[in-house]
Amino acid sequence: MIWETLANIPVAQLSAFVLGGLVLNFAPGQDVFFASACGIQGGPRAGVLAGFGVGLGVLMHLAMATAGLGAVVAAHPEALRAIKYVGAAYLLWLAWKSWTAGPVDPSAKGSVRPWNIIRRGFLSNALNPKPVLFLLAFLPQFTNPAWGPVWQQILGLGLIFAMTGTIVTMGYGVVGGLAGHVIGKRLGLVNRIAAVMFAGLAIRLVAK
Repeated sequence: MIWETLANIPVAQLSAFVLGGLVLNFAPGQDVFFASACGIQGGPRAGVLAGFGVGLGVLMHLAMATAGLGAVVAAHPEALRAIKYVGAAYLLWLAWKSWTAGPVDPSAKGSVRPWNIIRRGFLSNALNPKPVLFLLAFLPQFTNPAWGPVWQQILGLGLIFAMTGTIVTMGYGVVGGLAGHVIGKRLGLVNRIAAVMFAGLAIRLVAK
């Protein structure tokens, strides 16, 4: 099984993977900024839900990488471009929705709709082709056929990376939510800040 295969990986190798993954998790990227923006706009709970949704998106990319579909997508630049532009369009739509929204009080009953925020987090990650390329480049470096089936190693390591990344991203979402409280819940400024962050992510996605 997967966990038995992971147990065959030398402790030093596994520790290096976990530490390297945490460094990458803490580095500000699209997922971190997205969860932070959701936290600023909707409060700490919204930031946590957005981070959880992002984690689900990572699991989708991991499933693709394990099944070999990620390599197929990565081999077709036109497919990557299409996913990239759809993702950017989605982020711009979120920016417009945030910019035109009225003042929000995150503590108000019903102001945070869990599944809506989780879905947003999932789509923001799923429509970003970069995780596919990253997983294909990063995970195989820590595998060895002598330790067991490589696909099981990739899946197991990927699950560890997804778990730590989700926790870190949720943490950033909480920080963003606390920052939103400091800025002021009812001033409408939080929506404008979130809109600028979403738009910036869209530009960053298509610029690279």
